[in-house]
Amino acid sequence: MKMGNQTVVSEFLLLGLPIGPDQQDLFYALFLAMYVTTVLGNLLIMFLIRLDPHLHTPMYLFLSNLSFSDLCFSSVTMPKLLQDMQSHISSISYAGCLAQMYFFLLFADLESFLLVAMAYDRYVAICFPLHYTTVMSPRLCLSLLVLSWVLTIFISLLHTLLMARLSFCADNVISHFFCDMSALLKLACSDIQINETMIFILGGLVIIVPFLLIFSSYARIVSSILKVRSARGIRKAFSTCGSHLSVVSLFYGTIIGLYLCPSANNSTIKETVMAVMYTVVTPMLNPFIYSLRNRDINGALRRIFSKWTISFFSASDFKD
Repeated sequence: MKMGNQTVVSEFLLLGLPIGPDQQDLFYALFLAMYVTTVLGNLLIMFLIRLDPHLHTPMYLFLSNLSFSDLCFSSVTMPKLLQDMQSHISSISYAGCLAQMYFFLLFADLESFLLVAMAYDRYVAICFPLHYTTVMSPRLCLSLLVLSWVLTIFISLLHTLLMARLSFCADNVISHFFCDMSALLKLACSDIQINETMIFILGGLVIIVPFLLIFSSYARIVSSILKVRSARGIRKAFSTCGSHLSVVSLFYGTIIGLYLCPSANNSTIKETVMAVMYTVVTPMLNPFIYSLRNRDINGALRRIFSKWTISFFSASDFKD
């Protein structure tokens, strides 16, 4: 519990990225390009899944929700970061800070639960292929999605309400480029024991439990694959799971390294770089990982492109 001059904080100041003034323009262009790539890439995935009937399966239902989550997750922090880098005004209102924290937690937690659902889908598809249609019924898929949304809304709302009850000292400078929950707790003057307890409990629910479930699913998948004597079957199974494993490694690797394995030697620069990895880089890479390694997505893109090309030339011939 911190003691200090308590005051009504109306806004916070974000320190932003630890880069020099002479590098601001370069990094602004870089992050702008990354954000535009994130938006276009995830919109493309959602667009393809919506239009192509071949992709109306449980796996791509979860993937479309993951793309939506990535798009929103990146949009929670990136526009504000780009605005601050361009205007050099890094203030954010108290209400705006809590809102940013809420939506950041919402879409981060949602991605965690969606990755579990996708791992379970791959587990059923590979280990019980004959029962896949029966097990992964539309009702179960919808239930998994609704459960994921309800849990994430509840958890993020609880953290936000617990943060709103705290009082803050005169120091309102956040050593981050967004309103990170741990950074905000460092500025609080009131008792944060309840907040820390809920972070520990709910953090296990959002990070540890999903990670263990995913690990268990893929352990069973690998065990099932090793029983297959066909080299072609093994390659196909690993190809099917490769993209999902890449996303899981990117997402959980950075979060576990930053929040669950903190080091006393961790500098602000190191923490900021790791935060950039899972808030900016991961949402940008997910569409490439799924599209470049996925024949279904590539096939859907070719079919829709061919359909539009034929429609365009047919319309041109009709006008002529």
